[in-house]
Amino acid sequence: MNLTEVRIRLLEHPTDGLRAFVSLTIDRCLVVRDIKVVEGPRGLFVAMPSRRVTDRCPGCGGINPVRARFCGDCGKRLLDQREETDVRGKPLLYADVAHPIHKAGRDLIERTILVAYRKELEHSEMQGYVPQHFDGLDYGEYEERETGGGVRRDPSIRRSPRPGGRSLASPPCPRRNPHGSV
Repeated sequence: MNLTEVRIRLLEHPTDGLRAFVSLTIDRCLVVRDIKVVEGPRGLFVAMPSRRVTDRCPGCGGINPVRARFCGDCGKRLLDQREETDVRGKPLLYADVAHPIHKAGRDLIERTILVAYRKELEHSEMQGYVPQHFDGLDYGEYEERETGGGVRRDPSIRRSPRPGGRSLASPPCPRRNPHGSV
């Protein structure tokens, strides 16, 4: 496994031990976002991206976090203690979205991220520091940056649209007021 890029976004106002968000590129073909650098009682560690565990309301079928007391859709009271537990008996409130399969992979990822975090922290104390950004980077921009734009794309492969349904090249649609002017 080759970790080809690590982007660190330091938090301006760290809270609850959360110090930074990380975007990790693996073998120049897979990006894992929302990895967290967290400071715990035994020092810094890396937390992989996760989502809240949910279940369905028995009344309306609405989806709710397992710790919710009332359904967010119909308002019906939900049963207590609906969550599953791990091998230690602790409730499972979050499920990993992506994670290393073995210890060697986890160690490599954690070591690489923490080295990059410390380096970014050091850079952040220098005058003229500009924080890294992740927003708006799609794979086309990444390819151009990595290869100098010399990659020919296969026209049979369609790119998925960006959130909001527009590509980076197209300008945003102007909103019209009820009187027809822009």
